[in-house]
Amino acid sequence: MASHMKPTYLAAAAFALAVGLIGAPSVLAQEQPASAEVLYPRIESIVGTSGATAIETGVSLPPGYVIGPEDVLGVLFWRDEDMSGDTTVRPDGMITLPLVGDIRAAGISPEGLKAIIEKEAARYLTEPTVTVVVREINSRHVYITGEVATSGEYPLTGPLSVMQLIALAGGLNEYAEKNDITIMRLENGQQRAYKFRYSDVARGKALGQNIQLRPGDTVIVP
Repeated sequence: MASHMKPTYLAAAAFALAVGLIGAPSVLAQEQPASAEVLYPRIESIVGTSGATAIETGVSLPPGYVIGPEDVLGVLFWRDEDMSGDTTVRPDGMITLPLVGDIRAAGISPEGLKAIIEKEAARYLTEPTVTVVVREINSRHVYITGEVATSGEYPLTGPLSVMQLIALAGGLNEYAEKNDITIMRLENGQQRAYKFRYSDVARGKALGQNIQLRPGDTVIVP
């Protein structure tokens, strides 16, 4: 056996022999090819790559993120492509998975949902290993209304301050009462109002009022 062969190549060749990809041990005595790309894809197709990085890619999650309606999730079962796939959280907060059926996803973290799916799938599969990937965040929105160029709903996919939302909305209109802006927020079931003076923040003063927005916040520009 050639002494210069890499351990990873030997391990790959041994695995291929064990699962029947190659039929004779003589391959181990051959020189290592210039590239092992021919061998490795064949091995990967058997062990399964449903959890491979290229498939597991998702969006960057904001702190404290929980799944919500309209979010798109990738639910990946290791070595089981038939069970794996993308699903959209329905307005009732549920998702439907092959074999498992309906599972509540809204209000749960991706790790929490992973544990729930694995528990439910264990009734049908032996030691299921699941990865939950967030493909799209569509449940987190903020709103701005009144005297701005483009009022409406904006996705909240990361940190966003009041000033940044105003900029996203195209800025204040000419006759906007820029020092009487209000942020409405639902906290513990109660509506709370925060005041925002645009002129102060624009001059770098009273920056504490330029709060980070939360899902559901509404900025009102009179």
